[in-house]
Amino acid sequence: MTKNVGSIERLLRILIGAALVAWAYFGNVPWAYLGVVPLLTGLVGWCPPYAIFGINTCKMKK
Repeated sequence: MTKNVGSIERLLRILIGAALVAWAYFGNVPWAYLGVVPLLTGLVGWCPPYAIFGINTCKMKK
């Protein structure tokens, strides 16, 4: 798996995902557990839909 999520986007995914999971846990909002998806894609740095559609937000190294 080649990383296809840039660093700023990874940070945003991690923060938003963690916030949603915390909201689900403490606020008893079951649908907010969907925050696991952006949290995991942010931690791993790879997004399956990005791979399918050929999107890459990582900066290219020269």
